[in-house]
Amino acid sequence: MAVQRTCLVTGCSAGGVGAAFVEAFKNKGYHVFATARSPSKIPQPLHDAPNVTVLALDVTSAESIAAALVEVQKKTSKLDVLINNAGLGLNMPGLDTSLEEAKSLFDLNFFGAMAMMQAFGPLLVAAKGCVVNNSSVGGVFNFPFSSIYNASKAALIHGGETWRLEMAPLGVRVMTLVTGGIATNFFVNMQTLIFPENSYYKPIKDIIEENPEENPYGQKPDAFAQDVLQRVERGATGKQWVGGGAGVARFGLWLMPQGAIDKLCQSMKPFAKKLEQEHAKLA
Repeated sequence: MAVQRTCLVTGCSAGGVGAAFVEAFKNKGYHVFATARSPSKIPQPLHDAPNVTVLALDVTSAESIAAALVEVQKKTSKLDVLINNAGLGLNMPGLDTSLEEAKSLFDLNFFGAMAMMQAFGPLLVAAKGCVVNNSSVGGVFNFPFSSIYNASKAALIHGGETWRLEMAPLGVRVMTLVTGGIATNFFVNMQTLIFPENSYYKPIKDIIEENPEENPYGQKPDAFAQDVLQRVERGATGKQWVGGGAGVARFGLWLMPQGAIDKLCQSMKPFAKKLEQEHAKLA
């Protein structure tokens, strides 16, 4: 009788792609550990599913990770797939982002994934398993006002690609998702901006905060999760360009000179002319 495969997913709150990952992997026959800082935010059907274990997990807390590891080890001595999905975005000019905010975002988006990989490493090695790090096209494109988010995702891409080489001799694959648009609550969950009193960017606060109610390139979470599942199943490794518009973004990055890429990124939030005008008034 075949041993049931296992998968752990971080960041499984309703409305995000984490819950879609859980659905996809449980439907494929995995026993899935669905985790979130607040388990009550995980969709109720996943609480009721026979092959899903819901756990509280804060990836920025060593104590929380250790407690989750104990619970997982009660059910299995191996982990076939670890999906590091927990993360947040942040829109704020680099001049105005506090170092505390920046470090907190890195703790979640980068160091959280690293901490999970370290804690569950022995279970992954025992299974000859796969680590899936959910990064972003923001890690390769310089979208204005997302410098800390972009940097944290760039770190995850480069870290993941290096971990891939380090862990391959142990039989563990590392996939890094360079994720494009997904139709989730990502923009809805953005923090409200609070600018310092002397911020140069107050006159364009509305432009910085403006986000589409619906991502025009947003792929449905279930379709995205199925795509990732298929890549895991067929043994993919390394960078995987997935999600809405990711293929076009990859081609554009290869084809366009930096000046064209800059214009594309600036067009997402056309702020430069207004900021120049407002700054000129104060000069």
